[in-house]
Amino acid sequence: MFDRIFGRYLLEKGKLSDAQLAQAYQVQESKRAKLGVIAVTEKLMTVAQAEEINALQAMMDKRFGDLAVERGYLSNIQVGRLLSLQEDEFLTFTSAIVERGFMSLEELNNSINEYQKEMNFDDSAMESLKRGDLNQMIPLFLDTTDEEYVALFTYGIKNFYRLVDTHVAIGRSYTTKDISDECLSYQTFSGDVKATIALLGNDADLQRIAKSYTKEEFIETREDALDAMCELINCIDGLYATDKSKKGQSIELDPPLFQTKFARLLGEDLHVIPIRSCDGEIYFVVSVNSDVTVK
Repeated sequence: MFDRIFGRYLLEKGKLSDAQLAQAYQVQESKRAKLGVIAVTEKLMTVAQAEEINALQAMMDKRFGDLAVERGYLSNIQVGRLLSLQEDEFLTFTSAIVERGFMSLEELNNSINEYQKEMNFDDSAMESLKRGDLNQMIPLFLDTTDEEYVALFTYGIKNFYRLVDTHVAIGRSYTTKDISDECLSYQTFSGDVKATIALLGNDADLQRIAKSYTKEEFIETREDALDAMCELINCIDGLYATDKSKKGQSIELDPPLFQTKFARLLGEDLHVIPIRSCDGEIYFVVSVNSDVTVK
């Protein structure tokens, strides 16, 4: 994920052009593959087994390798070997920039240091970003340390990364009382914790994300796209509810809903994080223990 976040930073600062950034990502893609693809290629898993693990990730907050070990498809040693074959995401990206001559190594290192300073990240935070440790890096972009917000945003972004787009990028979150856009999918839940979770965006961006999520090309209308986004939100909230259940807490999910025309969310405590995915941008909204009105 940090390769996409830092790539946008370089683009916005004028250090790379759109064409150069695209080339760097192409080189990176040629060197990095998903763990399931590597496992099948190395004949350690069948296609059916890899697809089963991918499907399980929609229901369980676990990494591909951990689930494959639990199912008895891989050993810990085999997972370690596969991870060694899967090159580091950020390193392959930065190496591509230098190899193509878009920036010198000194220029690149200076830009990384400038980014760290602008974002006010310490060395530990930067290491989490470079390692792609989602549990550690997502809270760095949040404007709240409340554990419920952190949990819901983390489940949400991790699901995007695993189920929609491994090239997802996020921006800093912010708090507002009013947010609107062309289309909206949302779900509320109650119980020991009350919350509203929503995805907002324009029709074209939501359709591209929906196609990536469903792996289908039938997404042709706003209704199709928003229905897919409702399914994604329900998956996120379901993982959160399962986690709460393990801790003895009860969460009751309402059916997810959507609006196909101009939609508006109003509330006293709406936390919003921009998500760039599938060449578009949408907004992931979380409001905990606060009343939210949909118009």
